[in-house]
Amino acid sequence: MNDALQGLLELLDLERIERDIFRGTSDAAPMVPRVFGGQVAAQALVAAGRTVPDDRSAHSLHAYFLRPGDPGAPIVYTVDRIRDGRSFTTRRVVAVQHGQPIFHLSASFQTFEEGLEHQERMPDVPDPLSLPTARELLPRYKDLIGPEVSERMLMSRAAVDLRYVDEPPYGSVGRPREAKSQVWFRTNGKLDGVADDPLLHVCLATYVSDMTLLDSVLLAHGRGGWAVGDIVGASLDHAMWFHRPFRVDDWLLYDQESPSASGGRGLARGRIFTADGRLAVSVIQEGLMRVPRTG
Repeated sequence: MNDALQGLLELLDLERIERDIFRGTSDAAPMVPRVFGGQVAAQALVAAGRTVPDDRSAHSLHAYFLRPGDPGAPIVYTVDRIRDGRSFTTRRVVAVQHGQPIFHLSASFQTFEEGLEHQERMPDVPDPLSLPTARELLPRYKDLIGPEVSERMLMSRAAVDLRYVDEPPYGSVGRPREAKSQVWFRTNGKLDGVADDPLLHVCLATYVSDMTLLDSVLLAHGRGGWAVGDIVGASLDHAMWFHRPFRVDDWLLYDQESPSASGGRGLARGRIFTADGRLAVSVIQEGLMRVPRTG
């Protein structure tokens, strides 16, 4: 486990200050001076999960990003115990900074049970080890994104090995493509000991799910995104469904597409598969996508 992954695990290890109140610290998002949305979502799910019996796993979350987070201030997470039923547990979490809510999450947890089974087929993609790492990929675009942005992007990916199947948005600026994007990802190190917690695997997947999901919107319009400054945007809402167990320290394929963009917003949906083809997670997000004004 490298230092960056250890730092991410510490970021998700919230301080419990009351029975249902938690406090977390933040890192700044790599491209903008605010808290990374995936971090807030993951921390909120950690807070919810710590109030739920161990025999119940997260099966869904629905969240809204309300205000930009301040990376220089702690975030307080208040958990509301909405319901504890025989099979399902529901929690609501509000994240607060400077006396104002910045994020709202509802999450549901379920005891394991047998039931009907089917799933979509995993797409055919190259093996992740045949694809370039971020450290190998980013130098190819140093003239486009600049060394400072490149270094910040490397820092943001240090805890997670994330590999694009095709060119990233900043690699095809001005060339609209099909609104589809695929990445393989896993943590940069194995999770063992106290870190090998099923809830933590789910929370880390939640963290990563916000990294590239809106790429498919950018690709449809030949936009490079935050790395080149041709889009002003932010996550608006986020939903995830956890279908089957998975490990985030093993390779996972994130298959993403955008069915629509309109009204200054772009919609993206994703599917996360395990390397052996099991559909583990479904994701949907809408993001603010504004073209900067010129003149």
